[in-house]
Amino acid sequence: MNGLAAQLGEIEAIAASVKATRPLADILICTPSTLIARAVQCAAGRIGIGGENCHSETAGAFTGDISAEMLKDAGACAVIVGHSERRQHHGETDAMVAAKASAARRAGLLAVICIGETKSQRMDGKALSVCGDQIAGSVPDGMTLSANAVAYEPLWAIGTGHTPTSEQIAEVHAHIRHCLVMRLGAAGREVRILYGGSVKPSNAREILAVPEVGGALIGGASLRATDFGAIVNAVSRQTEPSLTALE
Repeated sequence: MNGLAAQLGEIEAIAASVKATRPLADILICTPSTLIARAVQCAAGRIGIGGENCHSETAGAFTGDISAEMLKDAGACAVIVGHSERRQHHGETDAMVAAKASAARRAGLLAVICIGETKSQRMDGKALSVCGDQIAGSVPDGMTLSANAVAYEPLWAIGTGHTPTSEQIAEVHAHIRHCLVMRLGAAGREVRILYGGSVKPSNAREILAVPEVGGALIGGASLRATDFGAIVNAVSRQTEPSLTALE
């Protein structure tokens, strides 16, 4: 829940940087719904603009909610679903996340489906099983590269400054890939897996070099164009294009 009209200049600065450097990355900025239409104008087609959440229904008596179709109508090309804060503070279940991901597909939006374990689950050795269960419950049938991405958010690393080791990230991302292949077959090998958890300019290059990390979901470092630009620069130095999502 960050961002007012006065901060749209940060998006303009990112768009200008993209025009100047032409990074080898797909760049997505997910703003509050109040800024989507104006953010699209600021982005000038150089970066994608998405929403931070959506409802599973097309329309109806859900005052205050935003449908995937509304996001699309405002100019969005993507939406984040199942973010850890939505799961924690709003009680969103895997089934609700899967319904939102399906709604995104229905509206023609990329869905970034978030999963991840808590500190206690990590300490109890349940990180892999928790992530596997969340994939099973949150990923809709028929998921493809063009329609969805999965973002791994270790909840104990978000906003704490603590980052998992490269080995820990690699272990979870390899397990996520295995679960996607088991669930979706060959299509599961093409779904991008993003890492999100205290990604910043100082560690972005190391994280993005980890096997099966296909991009990053950026939190606090996304609020300043200079920090985000440095992360995009790190993405550009990888061997394959990545998706960097800004929230």
